[in-house]
Amino acid sequence: MNRRNFSGLISSSLFGLASLDVLKLNNINAKKYKISLAQWSINRSISKGDISPIDFAKKARELEIDAIEHVNTLYSVNSDYLSKNSIKTLIKDLNSRADDNGVKNLLIMISQEGELASNNKKSRAKAIDKHKVWIDVANEIGCESVRVDLRGGNSFNQWKQNSIISLNSLCEYSPNLNITVENHGGFSSNGKYLADVMKSITLDNCGTLPDFGNFCINGSPNPENLEKNCKKWYDRYKGVNDLMPYAKALSAKSYDFLDNGDEKYIDYYKMMRIVNNHPYEGYIGIEYEGNRLSEDEGILATKKLLEKIINS
Repeated sequence: MNRRNFSGLISSSLFGLASLDVLKLNNINAKKYKISLAQWSINRSISKGDISPIDFAKKARELEIDAIEHVNTLYSVNSDYLSKNSIKTLIKDLNSRADDNGVKNLLIMISQEGELASNNKKSRAKAIDKHKVWIDVANEIGCESVRVDLRGGNSFNQWKQNSIISLNSLCEYSPNLNITVENHGGFSSNGKYLADVMKSITLDNCGTLPDFGNFCINGSPNPENLEKNCKKWYDRYKGVNDLMPYAKALSAKSYDFLDNGDEKYIDYYKMMRIVNNHPYEGYIGIEYEGNRLSEDEGILATKKLLEKIINS
């Protein structure tokens, strides 16, 4: 098992001492970044039955995106696919659809499979086993990573220690697959807290999936209902900066757009300055969650904005 090299992380963390507002987006290499699509961007269409989750690769190809990030619940909770088909059939279908459309299966986002940070040892072990099912799927369809949530624990210290135990177990189970953690509510949406977990894990297939928007610690992160639904925020720009030294994937959350094409709630230029000042190279996953634009319109608007910045 390879151990994480902390030399680069130390130098990257020094970047955090500078003001985030004075960073420059100079010398950005367009080849450094590629664009992928998170399946959650079309969750409404899947939940309504307008599109089968198994046709995700086809939808991505229609939108001229060639790498996809699956969401496990869209095959089990938000649709009846897995009530009618086995995991073995799912693997076969995902591979064939990806091949047919020239699309790469990049990642699986795993949710609702138990609390990896639970204080209950038996519950935590059960959650680990349920996550392994999807880790096996990810390996079978050629993914680079899975994304997990770190839910559970009544205090930061409990959450941290339980998270470390579960992440070490999953990383050791599948050493050739990245096990990434997204800022996804609760303690994990505190960038410093999640970075502290990463600092305590030396296995090099463990990392983060920073999401531009999910820094609501208590409530809903959707800024369209910010005053009503989110009671406590962690600064999203500081949060992404906290998590980028450990990033193995990246989520470009979007909600709505101004007439000039900029995201209404998130300064993408500032975000990409932060991203570009860290060593990360790889995919940036579009995850549109807005309501005003259609799913396709929101995805394409996010794609256009990312391409504009990357190629500037």
